[in-house]
Amino acid sequence: MTESLRRSGEYEYEGPQGAHARQHVHSAPVNPEWPPPPPYEPAAATVPAPGAEPVTAPAAGPAGKRPRGPMALLAAVAIVAAAVGGGTAYAFQELTGKDTVASAGATTTVVPAGKRGDVAAIASAVSPSVVEIRATLGNGSSTGSGVVITSGGEIVTNNHVVSGASTIKVRTSDGRSYTADVVGTDSSKDLALIKLRGASGLTAAALGDSSGVQVGDSVVAIGSPEGLTGTVTSGIVSALDRDVTVSTDESQGQNQGQDDGGQWPFQFGGRQFNGDTGSSTTTYKAIQTDASLNPGNSGGALIDSNGRVIGINSAMYSSSSQASSSSDAGSVGLGFAIPVNTVKSDLAKLRAGSTS
Repeated sequence: MTESLRRSGEYEYEGPQGAHARQHVHSAPVNPEWPPPPPYEPAAATVPAPGAEPVTAPAAGPAGKRPRGPMALLAAVAIVAAAVGGGTAYAFQELTGKDTVASAGATTTVVPAGKRGDVAAIASAVSPSVVEIRATLGNGSSTGSGVVITSGGEIVTNNHVVSGASTIKVRTSDGRSYTADVVGTDSSKDLALIKLRGASGLTAAALGDSSGVQVGDSVVAIGSPEGLTGTVTSGIVSALDRDVTVSTDESQGQNQGQDDGGQWPFQFGGRQFNGDTGSSTTTYKAIQTDASLNPGNSGGALIDSNGRVIGINSAMYSSSSQASSSSDAGSVGLGFAIPVNTVKSDLAKLRAGSTS
C-alpha cells in the first residue's frame, strides 16, 4: 500500500482472484494522540462447493467494529434492563456500585408479566424489601416496619417508630438480623431514614409515583403487625389527600410506644385515635386505604398492583383503644399512608442527617 493512498483514505489489496483492487474508505480526521487504526485485512474467502461460483465473505469495515470495554457492557445491560421494566434502576445500581434508589416509572412493573394485581405475585416480589424494626426506648420498646430502598441497607420508616430509640434492631424477610443507626428524621412528615451496619446485597423496593394513584385502585400492605413479620393484607385506595395529624413530640411518642407494637396517636376528621396527640402536632396529606393495618405496620409498604411502593403506612385506627360501644362495631378499615412522592422529595434532607 502506498503512502499517498493511506493519506487519501484509499487502500490497495489483492482480491481473491488476484485482481488488483482499490477501496475508498471515508474516515474522520485522526487525532495524533490516538493509536493508529489497525491495518486493513480482507476477509478470508470461503471455500466454494464443487461446481459452484466462488463466494467471498463481506469485508468487515470500520462500521462493523463492536464496542468493547465497561461502557459497552453497561450499554448492553441497560438495553436488557429496560426491556424488563422494574429492573432498570436496580441493574445500574448493582453494576456501577452506587447506592442509588430504584425509582420506578409510571409504567414500570415489578411483578411478572400477566400477574398484575395478583396478591401472591406482589407479595413474593416485594416482601424481601420490607423489614421488621424493633427499637429500644428509654422507657419501653416499639415495633414497626421499614422499606429497603438501597441494596446497601438504607431503610425508610416512620419517625415515630424510631423516635428516641437507644438501639435499633432490624430483621429482614430471610431472617438476617442487623443493628441500625438513624441517619435523619423529619417529624413534620413522620419520616425517618435508618442505615444497617454491614449490610449488602439487599433487595431494594421500586418506588412508584403516588401522583397517579386513584380512588378504587387495588393495593397490598406488607409489614410486621404485632411482630408478625411479613404479614400481607390487601384492599383498595379508599380516599386521597386526607389530612392526618400526628404528634411531633418525642416524649409523647415514647409514652404511646411502650410495648404496644408501635401504636401511634393521630387525629382525623375532628377525632383523636389511639390516644392523645398532645399539643405539638403536624398535619400531612395521606392516602387512605381499607387494607388491614395494625400496630407494627407503621413504616411498612403500601404497594400498587404492579409491585411499586406508593406509600409508607403510618397511621391506623385501633378499635381496642376505644371504649366498646355499638358505634365501634363492624369492620375496621381505616388506615393511612404517606405518599411515596413525599418520601422521595424528603430523601435528600434525610440523607443529609436532618433531625427535625
